[in-house]
Amino acid sequence: MYIQIMRVIAKSRLRQMWQKKQYREAEQFLRAWYDEMSKGTWNNLNDLKAEYPTASIAGNNRVVFNIRGNEYRLIAKFEFRMNAVFIRFFGTHKEYDKIDASEA
Repeated sequence: MYIQIMRVIAKSRLRQMWQKKQYREAEQFLRAWYDEMSKGTWNNLNDLKAEYPTASIAGNNRVVFNIRGNEYRLIAKFEFRMNAVFIRFFGTHKEYDKIDASEA
């Protein structure tokens, strides 16, 4: 059986984040998140949640991940039929509190 891994769209968006002065300390954590997501073989949100129990399901196939010891939040939209993860938001908790995670 062929196992399809997830494609993260796009690493360049993460790179833009960690190159900003206010997010530089998140670089290694964002790289680690990217590497983990790129190896994922989940079929649905339940599979993902089983592997990442601290992640929060936000609705509309969006998942909120805590980054760097819960200092930052990353929202990703999962399209399991396409085996794709779309980065929708990255920022501090204060920035996260100003958005609707299910619409990001």
